[in-house]
Amino acid sequence: MKFSRVVSLLAVLVAAAVPFSAGGAAAAPADGGPAFGEYVALGDSWAADATLSQITTVFAPLNCVQSARNYAKQVAAALAVPVFRDATCGGATTHNMTAPQSGNPPQFDRLTPTTDLVTIGIGGNDAGLAATVTDCVTLDPAVSPCLNTLVRNGVDQMSINIAAAEPRVTATIDGIRERAPHARILLLDYFEGIGLEGGCFPEIPISDADAVWLGSKLLEIDAMLARVAAATGVEFVNTYEGSNGHDACQPVGTRWVEGLMPFSGNPFGLAVPFHPNQLGADYQARRVLEALSAAG
Repeated sequence: MKFSRVVSLLAVLVAAAVPFSAGGAAAAPADGGPAFGEYVALGDSWAADATLSQITTVFAPLNCVQSARNYAKQVAAALAVPVFRDATCGGATTHNMTAPQSGNPPQFDRLTPTTDLVTIGIGGNDAGLAATVTDCVTLDPAVSPCLNTLVRNGVDQMSINIAAAEPRVTATIDGIRERAPHARILLLDYFEGIGLEGGCFPEIPISDADAVWLGSKLLEIDAMLARVAAATGVEFVNTYEGSNGHDACQPVGTRWVEGLMPFSGNPFGLAVPFHPNQLGADYQARRVLEALSAAG
C-alpha cells in the first residue's frame, strides 16, 4: 500500500514510543513450560496492528508503526515464549522479507534454525489492495472511482494483481522453511474491514458499489492465501470467519477496524485509517491461540 502517505506526517506527532508490555495477556500454559522456545512474527501493517497511539520501537523502527499490543505480542505473552522477535512493519510486501524497508532490516533476518513458531500476514500490499482503499474515496456517492478505473471491459486489474501475488507469497513460505526448518508456520488472512452489503457514506466517503467491490477483493485475497497455505502445508488462520458485523462502518466498541478518520476509540487516540484497532488485534490474537490449541 501507499502506507507512508497515511502515516508519515501523523507518526511524527507521537512524542515517545510505548514500551512493550505483556500486561493483560493470557496466562502461561498450565504445565509450567512454554510450548515454543523461539517465536518470530512477520508481516505487514495488519500483522503489526499499525497504530499511532501505542507505537513501540522495541522490535522495529518508529515508521513501522508497530503496536505495543499487537496480536503477536499477545500470543508471545500468552504462551510465555522465552525468545520473541517481532519483525512486522507497516507497508511491508513479500519483497521486504529479504530486503530492508526504511530502517527495518529484512524480516527474514529474525529467523534462525531454532525458531519453532512463525506467524505471518502478508499479501495485501503485494496486490495493492490496501493502497486502493483511499483511491476509492469520493465526494459523490454516485461515483465509483475504483470500479471506473480498475475494472474495464470485464477485466478486473485487482484480480490480476492478486493472482500475481500468489507465487510471491508461496515463495515467502518456502523462504521461511529454508531459514527455520523446524518452525510451525501460521499464515493469517485479513478480517472483514468493509462489509459486502455496501458502505456507509458519508461516514466513510466511498460509494456502495466501490465498497462491495473492495469487500469482494478482500475475499479474493483471503482465498488466495488459503490456497497458498494448502499448497505449502502451513496452517491457515481464517480471521475473516467470525469478523462479520465488525467492519469499519460499525460504531465504536463494535468495529474492529477504523475508517477514514485517523482517530480510534479502542484505544482512544490517533489511529491509522483502514487498519485494525485494539479490538481487532485482540480478535487476531484469539484466533491464533485457538489455532495453536486446536492443532497442538
